Amino acid sequence: MTFTLSIDVGGSGIKAMVLNERCESVSERSRRETPYPCPPELFLQIVSELVADQPLFDRVSVGFPAIVRNGHIYRATAYSRAVKSGPRDPELFALWNGFPLQDRISELVKVPALVINDADMQGCAVVTGVGMEFVVTLGTGVGTGVFNNGHLLPHMELSHGSFAGTNIDIALGDAQRKVIGNKEWRPLVTKALIDFDAMFFPDKMFVGGGNAKLLREEDLIPGCEIVPNTAGLIGGVRAWELAI
Repeated sequence: MTFTLSIDVGGSGIKAMVLNERCESVSERSRRETPYPCPPELFLQIVSELVADQPLFDRVSVGFPAIVRNGHIYRATAYSRAVKSGPRDPELFALWNGFPLQDRISELVKVPALVINDADMQGCAVVTGVGMEFVVTLGTGVGTGVFNNGHLLPHMELSHGSFAGTNIDIALGDAQRKVIGNKEWRPLVTKALIDFDAMFFPDKMFVGGGNAKLLREEDLIPGCEIVPNTAGLIGGVRAWELAI
């Protein structure tokens, strides 16, 4: 049996767990608070600490909040900030942009590694493999993933388009939610779901991430369902099938 160390990287916390081929956990979840600033070498140190908490595994999957192309990190919005929800730090942005995270993690843990976007990895846990399926994650920022007949499409930062005078990533992000409150935030989520539906006409839409639990049934649109935040870890197993 193949065991996968799954790492879910977020703007608030970095979590890890070992799962078997049936996507069942075989260890307790480990978690570290996301430090700010968090340059690549500090991030790799945190990964080492998480690995030390876990039993043996055969491969590792990482869901990282950025554009990931061929295991390299680009436009790491959250990790390019010296303080949480703060402005972009040019030095941190440069350190992360193009960083070969997949190769570095594989070298660190001595097993094959797969690094993809965190919303894409969450989607790997829940998609049915039928038709066009769209994933939205609500956390520190907003992530998206698109699947067609069970195949993960190249990652696109779809939450960065114009929306409500800014963009979806900022308007629905956790910092703005705390400013305007859940009562004002929920209708914005509904509007964003309507806009995504109009643009992509998905057969199914999934909403996950840490803030999805704040939504009510009436905040969703037809064909949309909330998925547990644990999908960010569980998706690490199916990612080896759907994302390669």
